[in-house]
Amino acid sequence: VDEYGTDAAFLLNTNLEFERNVERYVFLRWGQDAFRNFRVVPPGTGICHQVNLEYLGQAVFVNEETGEAYCDSLVGTDSHTTMINGLGVLGWGVGGIEAEAAMLGQPVSMLIPEVVGFKLFGKLPAGATATDLVLTVTEMLRKKKVVGKFVEFYGNGLSTLSLADRATIANMAPEYGATMGFFPVDDETLKYLRLSGRSDQQVALVEAYTRAQGLFRTDETADPQFTDTLELDLGTVEPSLAGPRRPQDRVPLSKAATMYAEALAIDLEKLGTLAGDATQAKATAVSASPELSHKVMVHEGEEAAGAEEGVACEHGGQHFTLKHGAVVIAAITSCTNTSNPGVMLAAGLLARNAVKQGLSVKPWVKTSLAPGSKVVTDYFNAAGVTEYLDKLGFNLVGYGCTTCIGNSGPLPDAIAAAIESGKLFVASVLSGNRNFEGRVNPLTRYNYLASPPLVVAYALAGRMDLDLTREPLGIGAHGPVFLRDIWPTAQQVQDEINASVKREFFTHQYADAFKGDANWQGLDVPAGETYAWQEHSTYVKNPPYFQGMTMQAPGVKPIHGARALAMLGDSITTDHISPAGNIPAASPAGKWLLEHGVARKDFNSYGARRGNHEVMMRGTFANIRLRNEMVPGTEGGFTSTEPGGTATFIYDAAMQHAAAGTPLVIVAGKEYGTGSSRDWAAKGTILLGVRAVIAESFERIHRSNLVGMGVLPLEFTGGSTRHSLGLTGFERYDIQGLDDTLAPRKALKVQATAPDGATTTFDVFCRIDTPEELNYYKHGGILPYVLRSLAKK
Repeated sequence: VDEYGTDAAFLLNTNLEFERNVERYVFLRWGQDAFRNFRVVPPGTGICHQVNLEYLGQAVFVNEETGEAYCDSLVGTDSHTTMINGLGVLGWGVGGIEAEAAMLGQPVSMLIPEVVGFKLFGKLPAGATATDLVLTVTEMLRKKKVVGKFVEFYGNGLSTLSLADRATIANMAPEYGATMGFFPVDDETLKYLRLSGRSDQQVALVEAYTRAQGLFRTDETADPQFTDTLELDLGTVEPSLAGPRRPQDRVPLSKAATMYAEALAIDLEKLGTLAGDATQAKATAVSASPELSHKVMVHEGEEAAGAEEGVACEHGGQHFTLKHGAVVIAAITSCTNTSNPGVMLAAGLLARNAVKQGLSVKPWVKTSLAPGSKVVTDYFNAAGVTEYLDKLGFNLVGYGCTTCIGNSGPLPDAIAAAIESGKLFVASVLSGNRNFEGRVNPLTRYNYLASPPLVVAYALAGRMDLDLTREPLGIGAHGPVFLRDIWPTAQQVQDEINASVKREFFTHQYADAFKGDANWQGLDVPAGETYAWQEHSTYVKNPPYFQGMTMQAPGVKPIHGARALAMLGDSITTDHISPAGNIPAASPAGKWLLEHGVARKDFNSYGARRGNHEVMMRGTFANIRLRNEMVPGTEGGFTSTEPGGTATFIYDAAMQHAAAGTPLVIVAGKEYGTGSSRDWAAKGTILLGVRAVIAESFERIHRSNLVGMGVLPLEFTGGSTRHSLGLTGFERYDIQGLDDTLAPRKALKVQATAPDGATTTFDVFCRIDTPEELNYYKHGGILPYVLRSLAKK
């Protein structure tokens, strides 16, 4: 999101996207021409999961040769592939490595999962949205511990949820840890298929097939048998946010200001900020209560938060003081919510009401609207809310992931300078699905997930220390305006859905889904069945995965004398391991780009550079919020090679170890690899020379990706942890039992030898889970295995 807040933002951002990514797009267009059975939905169309829900997904397919009907199913290279579960389709996220293998004929294998039943009953109360529901579900299921399990929703409460509501809940399955969040086919499914433009013949096929197979749900359907169950009364769901750092950390809207202030107090103390600031924050945490609504809202010289001091700032011709808790990004983003007309039209109606009351967005807030499909624009226009969103700065910036994936774009120079000079803890509020540290924007320490109407509300408020349930958002034309004054009723939203969301919007927008705009059509694409690598490209480079490869599989290799590259805590995300956002100029990746003639303004993001292993391996473990316990007191991609030694970039240390022929390991806590299905988190790990990861537990997709790249995942057993064993990260690690007897989930031992010669031996078990995965590991990963298999044919 480079441009925002103007009618020209969409065109400017789209043109910039093509300028920056033309090499990647040429590569994709070449693939579309070179291969059969390979289609590309061009950029600028929307988000893959929303396009799948609205157009590509069929629920039931027919084999044209045999005439047999069978269930739609898929794997996708993004963890939110589960969104299609809302349509009754089996689907989940896998790493790019596993998907590539599937494209080349390999099976997708997994342990047969447990299935947890989640019973829903009742109906959502007034004021609660599908976003509030999914944040509640995420909180509950994280506590239930459903990693590696299927979740199926059942109960009469399903009949009160629209298909879009179900898709919102299914979308966030990776956030609650499940492989899937499945909703069975029922009348609502058929209704959505018709609305979204599927043919009458297709809808009839889905109904006939699912009824014949016993897959069709009604309110009279008997409850299925599950491994375990839990339940939720929909009537207890309340308006909520999640944050400031994890999607499962739900915060009731009524307590958001208090909990923000408590987080600020803790963080200021933790980072050793001046004692006065910490004391001030503590006082704020105590006083942020409904009884103390003394903050005065004015237009001229207003404050961005409730603390006593801040940084004077000027932007857009307005003067203000920027302080802790300022909301500097408010983004309506992500397929999670932009696929849902209920919450999207609620945002539009709230914007209309706010404008009519005389409210405006605070000048320090970067606003953006990025729907997951063009259909949203059509029904916004039909409802007459586009002009009001535009007046509040929520102009269309593009059709894509944007802020949700970390592409929030730069903050205005004056705002960024104020944050950095004042060391301010500022916030973003987004309608996305992830708020991990360093993901949304490097300058926003606090990131909150919220429904689209709450995103608009926080843009109006401009600060996190305001209790939106008790205090005014601002001063309107006739005095203070509260959130309750502009919040649309559920009936108003439903009436607008009925009037404005039309079948012809879907059929029109997807009539030429694979055509693309003039930029896409005008690409100069090379011909031929073999891609012509461009030697000087900084976007698409021939990767080193097959260098030195022989026809003979290497088998299980020993790991002796390994050193730890990093010792990490709990909930290390794939964003920590392989960030997708901006590339700092002083980082190893930034230095490489500068050395190869790329100007700072043309760096683009790690996500855009994923076709270049030189950049991506340098960006591995480079998240600005990573905390490596081997270098206490630091944040970022740093490590040390000896106790008390100088902190150095993780990439540089890895290359030093590689030059010495030393294998590497990572030691970590619980939920290692949570978050995105980012295969570069595994690719970068192996390219740095890491042979094994020893953790308390792994998230499903990343564990699979590690095996797929030939990295051994090992899990502590018997309640042992790096702390209980007294590990520091400066030991030498010998992993015993790595030979031809290695088997899936086999018990192994690790001996750690400290610098003083003391040894600690502990038990782990091998998290290679299936015989197929073991085969991949013996070949050095999926890609070498597939290449050897193809070569033999």
